Amino acid sequence: MTRLTAFVLGDVQGVGFRWHTRSRALELGLAGSATNLVDGRVCVVAEGPRAHCDELLSWLRSGNTPGHVQTVVEQWSEPKGVTGFDIR
Repeated sequence: MTRLTAFVLGDVQGVGFRWHTRSRALELGLAGSATNLVDGRVCVVAEGPRAHCDELLSWLRSGNTPGHVQTVVEQWSEPKGVTGFDIR
């Protein structure tokens, strides 16, 4: 189990990005959140098996997300035991 924090930069607010991210994360069995930041980025936090977090990260970088992703900066850490997947 691991925790992925991904900061997504680009045209990712107001385009359904967080909703689609939540849907994809739940399909993968991940818990966490997708949060709009005041600087225009979206912060995606996902906890679960490393392989499933890697799949979500690949999807975030794939070009198949709503909007337009320019850059994804990832950070890995120990999970905190979150449940569910929130949109903030």
